[in-house]
Amino acid sequence: MTYSIRLPHEIEDRLENLSLKTGRSKSFYVREAILDHLDDIEDTYLAEKRLERINSGRTQTIPLQEVMKRYEMDN
Repeated sequence: MTYSIRLPHEIEDRLENLSLKTGRSKSFYVREAILDHLDDIEDTYLAEKRLERINSGRTQTIPLQEVMKRYEMDN
């Protein structure tokens, strides 16, 4: 799939310089940046949603000691 994005000039300049120095395309580095950070972005989004549910009382938490006892890790 193809995407079109606008980047600030300073980012475009950095990509251009990196591309020239390494012989790889700017698209390669944009793709690498997305792949490297997509997991973190997803984790952050899901954690924020879970925290909202906890704070609103829609999700219950389990104390760590209870989890450790349940899985026999309380030695």
